[in-house]
Amino acid sequence: MATVELRFSAVPGHVRTARLVAASVARKAGVDEAVLDEVRLAVGEACTRAVGLHQSSGISAPVRVLLIEEEKQFSIEVGDEAPRAVPGGTTHGAHADADVEAEEDEMGLAVISGLVDDVEVTADEHGGKIRMSWPTTPPAAVP
Repeated sequence: MATVELRFSAVPGHVRTARLVAASVARKAGVDEAVLDEVRLAVGEACTRAVGLHQSSGISAPVRVLLIEEEKQFSIEVGDEAPRAVPGGTTHGAHADADVEAEEDEMGLAVISGLVDDVEVTADEHGGKIRMSWPTTPPAAVP
């Protein structure tokens, strides 16, 4: 299992770099060429979401992107450190624009879900993670 880890400052300009790296590693891992645009768009959406969460919460920690090559699958995890409310708990850093941000967050997650069949979203008081996976095709054997 090969893994590439990318960390970048929560600045919108770095999202493009994350998209390019993700597409390059996905191609090398054996993700079908026809799906690479979806990979780029999904990673861009997930990274843009993480950058926005960091900026709105005043978090200076970097956004984390893991590119994981497994036997028949390629996965990308985009992680942030923005705290989320947990049932029965409180979230620090909440503000008056929470409803607008929640709506934008849902829209971003809907876009990702429309692009990727295998998506898992988790979040707690320590941050969140979006894990997206695509099937891979092993390279053809050379005779």
